[in-house]
Amino acid sequence: MSTISKPEVPATRGLQLLQPSGWRQSKGYANGVMAEGRLVMTGGVVGWDVAGRFADGFVAQVRQTLENIVAILAEGGARPDHLVRLTWYVVDMDEYLSNLKALGKVYREVIGTHFPSMALVQIVRLVEPSSRVEIEATAVVPR
Repeated sequence: MSTISKPEVPATRGLQLLQPSGWRQSKGYANGVMAEGRLVMTGGVVGWDVAGRFADGFVAQVRQTLENIVAILAEGGARPDHLVRLTWYVVDMDEYLSNLKALGKVYREVIGTHFPSMALVQIVRLVEPSSRVEIEATAVVPR
């Protein structure tokens, strides 16, 4: 089984999506991404605005979190299509699963149709009691 992407998995924006031969195509994320360039990483980003106010509701917090990630990436000279990994921490997996359609819409509106490798983890709680989601991001800006 090869770990290098097949020709049908395009290398775009300096990134190469890794799709092992015979594996089912993933939906909404990549199994792996290979990149070369300058790293831009965020800490755990939550869904509050510049005044520290949390958006109301899970989907609204995800939107604000993604917008915050885009702002941090821009500070490092990166764009959403440079993302190679997102790690999502949610306090309620059922809340995530019951909002998949709305989350997909928000994701595409903020990030676009670029889907890096992702992990999703349910945790007991986040440091900020009002936070429903926290996301860490890694981007690679091509040379």
